[in-house]
Amino acid sequence: MNVRNFDLVGMKMRTKSISALLLATITMAPAAVISATSYNDTIKTNFSHPISNIPGKSLVAVEVSYPPGGASAPHHHSDSAFIYAYVVSGQIASQVEGQPEHIYRAGECWYETPGAHHLISRNSSNTEPAKLLAVFVVDTEDNALTTPDHVGGSR
Repeated sequence: MNVRNFDLVGMKMRTKSISALLLATITMAPAAVISATSYNDTIKTNFSHPISNIPGKSLVAVEVSYPPGGASAPHHHSDSAFIYAYVVSGQIASQVEGQPEHIYRAGECWYETPGAHHLISRNSSNTEPAKLLAVFVVDTEDNALTTPDHVGGSR
C-alpha cells in the first residue's frame, strides 16, 4: 500500500491500523531479518603499510563500527587477504560460507581465509553499539579488501 495514495478522510484510522500491523510484524520478526536490511556499518582505515620482509604484501587494519542493530552487506574478501578479526566492543554475529553463525564478544577473535564469502557480519545487539578491528595481510596492489555481493547472487 502506497502512503501517498491515502485520502485525508479516514487517514487517522488507517495510519493506526498500519502502525499496529508494522509493530506486530517487527515484534515477531527475528532480529537477523531486521538488521539484515540495515546495512549501516562505518569502516575506517586504522593502519596500512607494506610488509618490508614480505615483498608485495601489506598489512591493513580497519575499524568496523556498527550502531545498534547495524550490519554489513554480504561480501567476498580479496582473494589474497588473510584476515584476523578482533571484537573491540559489543557483540558481533559473523558467518562465513560453509561455517555456522557465531557470536563473538569483546576480547574474542577469529580468522578468515583468502577469498572468504562473508554471509553475516552484524551487531547482535539492538541496544548497544559494537566495533571490530579487522587486520588484513593482503597483496599490496589489491585495491578492494571486500566486494559486496551482487543483487541476486554472489560475485
